[in-house]
Amino acid sequence: MVARPLYLDKLRRLRGKRLIKVVSGIRRCGKSTLLELFQQSLRDEGVHASRIIAINLEEGDYLDVTDHRALYALVNSRLVSGGTNYVFLDEVQRIEGFEKAVDSLYVKKNVDLYITGSNAGLLSGELATLLSGRYAEIDMLPFSFKEYLAARGKPDSVARAYTEYLQQGSFPYLVTEIGNDRPTIRDYLSGIYNTVLLKDVVQRAGVKDVAMLESVVRFMFDNIGNLTSIQGISNALTSAGRKTTAPTIDGYLRALCDAFILYRANRYDVKGKAYLKTGAKFYAVDLALRPFLLGNRPGDVGHILENIIYLELLRRGHHVFVGKVGTSEIDFVTIEGGERTYYQVAASVREQKTLERELAALQAVPDNHPKFLLTLDDDPPANYEGIRQMNALAFLLQE
Repeated sequence: MVARPLYLDKLRRLRGKRLIKVVSGIRRCGKSTLLELFQQSLRDEGVHASRIIAINLEEGDYLDVTDHRALYALVNSRLVSGGTNYVFLDEVQRIEGFEKAVDSLYVKKNVDLYITGSNAGLLSGELATLLSGRYAEIDMLPFSFKEYLAARGKPDSVARAYTEYLQQGSFPYLVTEIGNDRPTIRDYLSGIYNTVLLKDVVQRAGVKDVAMLESVVRFMFDNIGNLTSIQGISNALTSAGRKTTAPTIDGYLRALCDAFILYRANRYDVKGKAYLKTGAKFYAVDLALRPFLLGNRPGDVGHILENIIYLELLRRGHHVFVGKVGTSEIDFVTIEGGERTYYQVAASVREQKTLERELAALQAVPDNHPKFLLTLDDDPPANYEGIRQMNALAFLLQE
């Protein structure tokens, strides 16, 4: 198992806190394995096995657990007295009314509760109302490039390993068990995609036109990193012969983001210090899904790199926005309280005109917060009046 220290350390810091620990992320990103690693660390510290109650609600052993009463009764029957019980409920959203069981377990003083789910709807509705301020969420993604290398071993060429990372994908089982077997990779991605689409989007969102939903998915994967609007997507699909409406597209995109197959980056006006309601960029949870959906055609290297950097910034715990400075665009702005960092991403800036264009947006920023230009150019780091240019792969491998 790859240790996933970024997430494991978060669980360790939250251990024993009077909070429900919620691990969310797309199916097969490693949530169950993360809980197993954490449970092993508890056993290594001397916690008796009877105090570790782990229930994966997608396993056949629990098919008769269909509502919150049965779930609560099952867990309650396994609790032991005289100390803390560590309770792990995996894929808890499968249970009707699960939030009532979670709330009832939370109030028990001898329970330290951890739950996982494959849909952002886990923290909406009644659960959010019941547990407002009483949970901590850990957003989990598939392997980062650094984790990919940890799983595969030290490469002969980091650049070649990056290409393989894009082709093979970042889902842990693909990396650790399947390797470079292309047909098996495709079959595995097909299984994930269809499960997410049918279980976490179609069923939960009540989608009637699955063909239209798939058209939306392909359109969005073909336009990662492009500034889009709901109306613009609707118009483009209608022009392509798939007549639809903006409200329908809006609903589909919300459902796809809730299922963690897409991520949305909203815009931020740097000069006006305001969050903008119009326009956004969308990014894919895994770039290997792109050729799976669109075929093996040449991709936009710059936008693909942009996608990778966006996910890395999320992994590092940042709130990430697309920056607007007048008529210029900054790929990413991370905002943490009063602190900001700006990132411009490009495949290469060895052509002078390209370098000047990428620097211009950062130079227009009216403050002195850190600014980075990340590229795939294998050149020594440079500094342009405070704008640091560095290799994007070196950035991805930083601590």
